[in-house]
Amino acid sequence: MRQVKARKAPWRKTAAYWVRAAVGCLTAAGLVSCASNSPPRDANNLCDIFDEKDDWFDAARKSEARWGAPIPVKMAIMWRESSYRHDAEPPDDHILWVVPWGKVSSAYGYAQALDGTWDDYQKATGRGWADRDEFDDAIDFIGWYMSETNRRVGVSMNDAYGQYLAYHEGITGYRRGSYMNKPGVQRAARQVARQAEAYQRQLLVCRASL
Repeated sequence: MRQVKARKAPWRKTAAYWVRAAVGCLTAAGLVSCASNSPPRDANNLCDIFDEKDDWFDAARKSEARWGAPIPVKMAIMWRESSYRHDAEPPDDHILWVVPWGKVSSAYGYAQALDGTWDDYQKATGRGWADRDEFDDAIDFIGWYMSETNRRVGVSMNDAYGQYLAYHEGITGYRRGSYMNKPGVQRAARQVARQAEAYQRQLLVCRASL
């Protein structure tokens, strides 16, 4: 008589399968998350950026409508500050150039917003849930800050050079002229102005189709 092997219980038979499936799902989710957070492939072309990151234009447009801050200027500031890296942060400070001793500053995320300034934004706008590593929150923060710069020191929303100086130095620092003896900051502001001009030309071509 042929011996009949006992059949495995279904849950035992498929346990390995479910483990593999769970790992696969987690891996796939991680890959999607990494892809969604990765910087755009061509950071110098605003049309390509918005084509690749299809929810970024909507977030930038909403911020523009809310604060009156032009999309090209906001995006140029973000381009200079973080290169569109969601988790950008300054390097570690060191004791005697060897021992790590915390960060140079608390700047973090797409907008490189400082802890205190981000808190001010959250309180002023009621957006307590906003995160610096979320694009829609970061672009709205830049729009808010530009509006504050315009309101408090009169820098035009279209003046990418002046807006970046105030963004980098702080509105109080800008008022005091702290940037005047900082050629590196002035050079960065000129880069932002050129990038904003390029973004503006590009956006004129593709905005209607976005």
